[in-house]
Amino acid sequence: MRPFTSTIFAEITALATRTGAINLGQGFPDTDGPAEILEAATHAIRSGLNQYPPGPGMPVLREAIAAHQKRFYGLDIDPDSEVLVTAGATEAIAATILALCEPGDEVVTFDPVYDSYAASIALAGAVKRTVTLRWPDFAIDEAELRAAFGPRTRVVLVNTPHNPTGKVFTRAELELVGRLAREHDAIVVTDEVYEHQVFDDAVHVPVATLPGLADRTVTVSSAGKTFSVTGWKVGWLHGPAELVAAARAVKQFLTFVSAGPLQPAVATGLGLGDDFYTELAGSLQGKRDLLVDGLRAAGFAVSVPLGTYFVVADAAPLGFADGVELCQRLPELAGVAAVPVSVFHDDPAAAASLVRFAFCKRDEVLRDAVERLRRL
Repeated sequence: MRPFTSTIFAEITALATRTGAINLGQGFPDTDGPAEILEAATHAIRSGLNQYPPGPGMPVLREAIAAHQKRFYGLDIDPDSEVLVTAGATEAIAATILALCEPGDEVVTFDPVYDSYAASIALAGAVKRTVTLRWPDFAIDEAELRAAFGPRTRVVLVNTPHNPTGKVFTRAELELVGRLAREHDAIVVTDEVYEHQVFDDAVHVPVATLPGLADRTVTVSSAGKTFSVTGWKVGWLHGPAELVAAARAVKQFLTFVSAGPLQPAVATGLGLGDDFYTELAGSLQGKRDLLVDGLRAAGFAVSVPLGTYFVVADAAPLGFADGVELCQRLPELAGVAAVPVSVFHDDPAAAASLVRFAFCKRDEVLRDAVERLRRL
């Protein structure tokens, strides 16, 4: 674990705070989530739900997660044996990797990749095998994907919609991943925290809905991104009972349980009407368009995301070949903070001039940010 220090998100956020820059580096909204959820949390606290909840999660939330998966994706899940509530998606992924992998096992990932994945793999003593998603469309190279699988492959770790690129994996791409997982008897761990943040004509395809994959898939999601409560750190996973039990055995030694009074509040959120989910995606799509147009006007080349709340832009047209250097200087040059995409890569050269901006901010903040970026 020696190579792992503070995350780039902490570093950029500290830089933004120190300089007073608009922070488009870290992915957190600048408004609170729906009032119903906040009120439900307050009610739970005042009602005395402040001690240890059940280890797998409170029944009200596990049942709400199962109902959500049935409602949106037609999945039939047993809330008692096939759902585990976790301290955010990060713990769900860590607990699953630690439960499934032995030292020397291999985990296939798609670079650029969220940094906690590599840390979880390293903690398990496993080996990371990388498939690179390349600018500008970030499509999967089938030959490269096939080459990443081998006799020690234990897990393939998928993130769709994908952070940092905003890519939404197509059904055909996920079917290919699933086919290779079956051929190598591997488990698919799929991080779907941005499942409700999909734009244009893109469709989020949960891996567990594909033929023959439900029995070898652990699905991870969380409340933070959907309900704008990233600080709550309430996540979950679901999958075959034996895999969930293995992850639960690890979780009890990580955080033991997850925040009790927040669980019924998240259950309230999962039960919100279709209008909430439709308006969430529509609002974010408008913010995406605002930021994409502004970045282009400032001189960046832009890959338009179909999901998440991130935009990847190429600073090379502006004369910046090094995204890390640009992000270190950007708060002073323009009063805006962003994150270099190269830090998500095993090979930083694969994204040397790419930077990631978050658009989960109020429209007036985004307008101010794009005006500032015109200074470059």
